[in-house]
Amino acid sequence: MSSPPLSPTERRAAAGLAAIFSTRMLGLFMILPVFALYAHELSGATPLLIGLAIGAYGLTQALLQIPLGLLSDRIGRKPVILGGLLLFAAGSVVAALADSIHWVIVGRVLQGSGAIAAAIIALTADLTREEVRTKGMAAIGISVALSFAAALVIGPALARWVGVAGVFWVTAALAVVGMVLLYTLVPDPERSQLHRDAQPALDQLRGVLANPTLLRLDLAIFMLHLTMVSLFVVLPLSVEAAGLEAASHWRLYLPVVLLAIPAMVPFIILAERRGRARGVLLGSVIALGVAMLGFALFGQSLWVLGVLLVVVFTIFNLLEAVLPSLVSKSARAGAKGTAMGVFSSAQFVGAFLGGLLGGWAHERFGPDAVYLVGVLVSLAWIALVAGMRMPEDLGRRVLTLAPGTRDAAALERRLLAEPGVREAVVAPDEGVAYLKVDSRRLDWARLQTLSADA
Repeated sequence: MSSPPLSPTERRAAAGLAAIFSTRMLGLFMILPVFALYAHELSGATPLLIGLAIGAYGLTQALLQIPLGLLSDRIGRKPVILGGLLLFAAGSVVAALADSIHWVIVGRVLQGSGAIAAAIIALTADLTREEVRTKGMAAIGISVALSFAAALVIGPALARWVGVAGVFWVTAALAVVGMVLLYTLVPDPERSQLHRDAQPALDQLRGVLANPTLLRLDLAIFMLHLTMVSLFVVLPLSVEAAGLEAASHWRLYLPVVLLAIPAMVPFIILAERRGRARGVLLGSVIALGVAMLGFALFGQSLWVLGVLLVVVFTIFNLLEAVLPSLVSKSARAGAKGTAMGVFSSAQFVGAFLGGLLGGWAHERFGPDAVYLVGVLVSLAWIALVAGMRMPEDLGRRVLTLAPGTRDAAALERRLLAEPGVREAVVAPDEGVAYLKVDSRRLDWARLQTLSADA
């Protein structure tokens, strides 16, 4: 069943919210490839504190994104998003004005407290129809991936011209751009409500945390971001030591990014269309561990660094696509939003601990120890994947309820009795029923008739 196209208003909403999300993430990511090179100029800088400054945003992101998403249900999406962008801008200004590493850490913590991801997802759900909502969400996901790629190239070039303080000033300016977009491009929703397949719901949290497959996927994204953020604690130093001056690091990152993005496509096809998600996941983790070992052993060569970076960024982009897909397949009907909220929080905890652990390993044992941390994480991750049960490849459908539907339990029983329906959650407050289905056996027209008669 193909979905209809986005309406002009939906396209405007999706474009505006993707732009807000991506400009914010661009600001967070731009500091990754440059901070380790310039942080020694700050008072009190040590490898441990430099690592903490790099990853500090993840702690407040993890702690606040679900609560702020729930707050947006009560006071509205746009006020929460505006408040988050103001906090992000304030943190950027604090970091830009900092003359010590401690104030940069404060700024990064403040940046992370502007945790607006859940509110943006909720507003996207408010402004799109059920049947096209996936397209709106996909626009946001693509924008984040492109922001990461762009940040690796823009960050070093920008730092060359304006310094790290200037990068933080640009980040603050990007937050202001986001505020302008919020009130000029993004429409106001007619009404805001909970969308269980797009945002966290407290009544689904216990079930999500008790699902062993979802917990393994949460650990997987935690390990991925721990490895990636710890990598950037020392990677810029290795690139410089291999003979490429700081101002020219973009010359390495640009071809790496351009090669890594298309390189992931065949593996996504294998995972999604050929049913080989386990093999792709296991192979990716093994390759990531080998690449991290390669950094430690052969990082003196710029060419070797380039090849290893193509491998790492290909894996990162690949897993950033495959892991959320597995979360969607593993979450029960009506619990996808909650599962994705917990998954995202695990990602940010990984970023925080990646900076902290990478900085500690660098300070205690030297740069190569940080790469070996990545190797050890990969070994633990392999054990995690080896015992992981892959979710069944079921589709997700949303069935619109007839006005006045009251007996949710009776309708759920009737839906579950239909061929092809594996799970059903009726949400009268939203006017929909969330289904997980075997599309090969499903009679969608019959389900619509059944819903209309309920």
